[in-house]
Amino acid sequence: MLEKMNSVEKLNEINAMYEDMMQQLKVSSVKQLAEQQADGIINQREAGYVDHVISTVQSSCKHTIRAHEGGCGSILFQLNSDKLISGGQDRTVKIWDTKSGTLSSTLHDCLGSVLDLAITHDNRSIIAASSSNNLYVWETSSGQVQHTLTGHTDKACAVDASKVSSHNSVSAAYDHTMKVWDLMKGYCTNTIIFQSNCNLLSYSMDGLTFHSGHVDEVASEVAARSQAVTSIYISQSESLLLTSGRDNLHSLVDLRTLEICGTFRANGNRVASRWDQLMDLSIYGQD
Repeated sequence: MLEKMNSVEKLNEINAMYEDMMQQLKVSSVKQLAEQQADGIINQREAGYVDHVISTVQSSCKHTIRAHEGGCGSILFQLNSDKLISGGQDRTVKIWDTKSGTLSSTLHDCLGSVLDLAITHDNRSIIAASSSNNLYVWETSSGQVQHTLTGHTDKACAVDASKVSSHNSVSAAYDHTMKVWDLMKGYCTNTIIFQSNCNLLSYSMDGLTFHSGHVDEVASEVAARSQAVTSIYISQSESLLLTSGRDNLHSLVDLRTLEICGTFRANGNRVASRWDQLMDLSIYGQD
């Protein structure tokens, strides 16, 4: 009888250990699933995730370039290239070799200050938003103007190109309109009217939608800003939007719920607006 009781106790202990192990496995699985689906920084299981190596700020400046007389309005890199593109108040767009810091070519025929730049995903066309109310499209290889896009009645302050098609771009101006353009034919295919000035634009990765940053309270509330939005960037998974503003905050917004999932601030540092005038371009990197 005593032997049977001991056997039953051992069996109960084994069952308890098994249940405890299964509970721990269940908790571990739930935790792992939660981490995979977390709305925090970047979901590493989502399509489009790229494993980036954390870079460090370089301590030495490779090149300082006197880019534009009067100031530089916008800069961007050619995709998968060492070429840097800049546009400024001298009404020119310039292409630079970042390895040597030398000027590769200059694009002319813009009739106003360059306020923003975009490049098509195949690097074949460069688009400039101008204070002349127009947008200018150059062929990168020849430097010739392909199209002058007209239709805005005030300064064109923002432009972006589709990330999947070289035929589409979107612009915004101080006339409270955003326009979608056919770059092949050189005309507007759609006009969107809004109540506030749009500071910047960003196409989604699928090329079907775009996001805009505004000065008004409604847009600022959606983008988690107490002041004007100065910069936006969409993650490759299209689930997260990183915004910066004049309130010196970087906010990470979950586009699926429109909720803030992260806020970043560096004490003593200010967020610079993308339309600040830059007299020099500084290129940092390792020798």
